[in-house]
Amino acid sequence: MTPSLAALAPRLPAPLQEAADERFTRRGLRLLLKRDDLIHPALPGNKWRKLAPNLRAATEGGQRTLLTFGGAYSNHLRATAAAGRLLGLATIGIVRGDELADRPLNDSLAHCRTQGMRLHFTARAEYRRRADPGYAAELRERFGDFFLIPEGGSNALAVRGCAALGAELHGHADVAALACGTGGTLAGLAADGPRVIGFPVLKGGFLHAEVERLQREAFGGPRGDWSLEDRFHCGGYARTTPELTEFAADFEQRHGLTLDRVYVAKMLYGLTTLAEEGAFPAGTTLAAVITG
Repeated sequence: MTPSLAALAPRLPAPLQEAADERFTRRGLRLLLKRDDLIHPALPGNKWRKLAPNLRAATEGGQRTLLTFGGAYSNHLRATAAAGRLLGLATIGIVRGDELADRPLNDSLAHCRTQGMRLHFTARAEYRRRADPGYAAELRERFGDFFLIPEGGSNALAVRGCAALGAELHGHADVAALACGTGGTLAGLAADGPRVIGFPVLKGGFLHAEVERLQREAFGGPRGDWSLEDRFHCGGYARTTPELTEFAADFEQRHGLTLDRVYVAKMLYGLTTLAEEGAFPAGTTLAAVITG
């Protein structure tokens, strides 16, 4: 029997909440929070939007196993493991870093295992081959047939799924702000929504080309009005600064919202800084996407 995505019972459209904040209102700006973190308790935010089309393709194609990639603290691995359990699908996680195999599992990987995910730790040099079709063939020889979902869930299917986020914001906001990892959510959101500012959480400057590539694969070419603001990665993935920590604690106290420091806090820190720098004209409505 083919599993149905209805079993995941998402909350859509995600709520859009007003956030009264004088750092915005004194400049004539309106701040809204797009609560994608409330879509599903196990697959929040962009995890649902990117995974759902891939899960649909897998189940409709009769696949019973999902294989994907991630680091030791990957939220994508957690979400894929949870989705597999809910849909009755086997899951395999290829984890970056073979040295981790000899260590106790961290909370994130332990959660993946309790959800039934089979973890395979691989050397970092081998992990860099994750987009190589030859490597996928080697993995099929080892694990059998599977539906492959790329690292972070970002592929053409995911990008088209994230276009629904833009449609939900259409007519409600002039500018959307989004934290970016692999670029898939930004590529989709920009296709059918307002102007988008992406805040990369990794340093390196590679993301612009990646978003363009994903839009070509999903839509045949560039779509929408989007840009990247690279000043707020705070040193790189999962890195932080005293300024970010202070900002996040203050925002949580003001708005009663717990902020993920890896993604969401950096985006809100960047958006608030831009507002205070006068980057937006009075009368602008800003929507900050809370991805979880």
